[in-house]
Amino acid sequence: MTLDRDAFAAVVRDTPLVSIDLIVRDPAGRVLVGRRTNQPARGCWFVPGGRIRKDERIADAFTRIARDELGIERTVDDAAFRGVFEHLYDTNFAGIGGFGTHYVVLAYDVGLPEPPADLPVDQHSDYRWACPAELLSDPDVHANTKAYFTSAADQP
Repeated sequence: MTLDRDAFAAVVRDTPLVSIDLIVRDPAGRVLVGRRTNQPARGCWFVPGGRIRKDERIADAFTRIARDELGIERTVDDAAFRGVFEHLYDTNFAGIGGFGTHYVVLAYDVGLPEPPADLPVDQHSDYRWACPAELLSDPDVHANTKAYFTSAADQP
């Protein structure tokens, strides 16, 4: 079931969304980030990720999100669970005033032997690989992405 724009806006206004973020690392330990084209966080560098759909199992959502966001086939068994994070935004996908977006995020580390060849461009206008220290010092990297690298416990 797909919700129309108004129904989904009501969900975003009234409930948290559950999502998966992929902290994708290359063999050198660099992390993949993309510049977001959509709200919330439009224009910021952010790790790939996506919402879990109603009645979709976490493992199935992980595989779909890896395919949609990275163009590759990966399963949750190929990743290391990093923890649960909360992302709160003042804006929402529709640009409607008066409410923001609240995500409960399941974060996973995903190591890749080589960068994906063709990264999708529907959610991100550009991609780059950077070490965590670079991401932490870059003002254009969103604070919610930086949170994955701010404590020793969050380092692989």
